Amino acid sequence: MNIKKILFILTVLMMLFYMLSGCGRKETSKPEPSVFITPEPFVKYYHDPKAVEFEYDEENLTYELVWSDEFDYEGKPDESKWDYDVGGHGWGNNELQYYTAGDNAIVKDGKLIIEARKEEHEGAKYTSTRLVSRNKGDWLYGKIEVSAKLPSGRGTWPAIWMLPTDWEYGGWPNSGEIDIMEHVGYDMNNIVMSIHTQSYNHMKGTQKSGSKRIENVDTEFHVYAIEWLPDKIKWFIDGEKIFEYQPTKFKASPTFKEWPFDKKFHLLINIAVGGNWGGARGVDENIWPQTMEIDYVRVYQAKEINELISGQN
Repeated sequence: MNIKKILFILTVLMMLFYMLSGCGRKETSKPEPSVFITPEPFVKYYHDPKAVEFEYDEENLTYELVWSDEFDYEGKPDESKWDYDVGGHGWGNNELQYYTAGDNAIVKDGKLIIEARKEEHEGAKYTSTRLVSRNKGDWLYGKIEVSAKLPSGRGTWPAIWMLPTDWEYGGWPNSGEIDIMEHVGYDMNNIVMSIHTQSYNHMKGTQKSGSKRIENVDTEFHVYAIEWLPDKIKWFIDGEKIFEYQPTKFKASPTFKEWPFDKKFHLLINIAVGGNWGGARGVDENIWPQTMEIDYVRVYQAKEINELISGQN
């Protein structure tokens, strides 16, 4: 076979190859991606085990005060420590109040006073305040203590709680919620504490909660606290341990779906009016105004835990 024939055959084979490789391909102005891009939380965190392999002496941690407000001043809450969530859109729970930018909060006689009032404002029938420490007090692990005297009456829903500052695992409930204290006025003196995550939340009825009935929550101050550790959270009332959430008791290898609590959280203090839970038995229109008083807020962190987590980063 001479060279011309060989070249001819090679040319024909190459043409056939290109024709076959292009068969069925449709030209588009926007080519399809060659790989499937998974959502960021799945890529970064889904397979990462959470709340495991932490070794520390739980009974001998050395806690130091890192942030506090003793409310030993007069006027508006300290703007270097507190900000406000503002609005009246129901807040995901069909709540009735409009949260003002501090019009319902004052510091006097050594106490922070949040007042919920029956008054028209921006289409809402009630006003209140939702105080937040976001970007002014944000912590990863620690002991948080709040001394509080609660409102009373059907329709009140005070809360001391925590939300993620950066929402790194996605929107609620994926990035978590820690409820240090919740109380609804139609069930006086019953204090509820909970966590919400993607796996465990009240929308599914799977939230992990504890409760304790104590006397005189509306006439006496009680200390509501959590100890938030790298692998568990413990709740206390007046120094007595009431509840503990440890994700490995529910799943051997937890993911962010069970433990999103390895990111910074901030504190919220508010009185809601009505809502899915607070208003489950209606709202008594004759009890307003109602107040929640806060004697102090204190945040401690343990140097042993800080060293432990810094060594893992």
